Amino acid sequence: MEEVALNARFHREFRIRKSREYQRHRARSRTYHTSHFLVTWAPSKCDNSRLGLTVSRKVGRAHQRNLTKRRLRHWFRHMHHELKAPWDLVVIARPGAAELDFSEMAEQLRPLVTWLNRKSEGRA
Repeated sequence: MEEVALNARFHREFRIRKSREYQRHRARSRTYHTSHFLVTWAPSKCDNSRLGLTVSRKVGRAHQRNLTKRRLRHWFRHMHHELKAPWDLVVIARPGAAELDFSEMAEQLRPLVTWLNRKSEGRA
């Protein structure tokens, strides 16, 4: 993985922020499943890949949900440079996701990056 500064922020241009953006994404997205995550993806209309997160109370208490979101943002900061084309990703955490450490989380989501890169080669 590419080295990322410890104080690297999760800037606005890398986030799906508004309800309207989530609804638009949901209408045109495809789905990828792992045991602890459901990821919906769609080609991005922006110049860079963006991430949206949904971590419900089924995942755990507030501190567990916050930790899960921090780990997912950290994963995205590391991997979004690897994507060959811009994608909008919405990661929905399932129960049990809070028990994963960062390396287990990245291992579950690694095939998605490979698959999206193959998909983007067909798009070009």
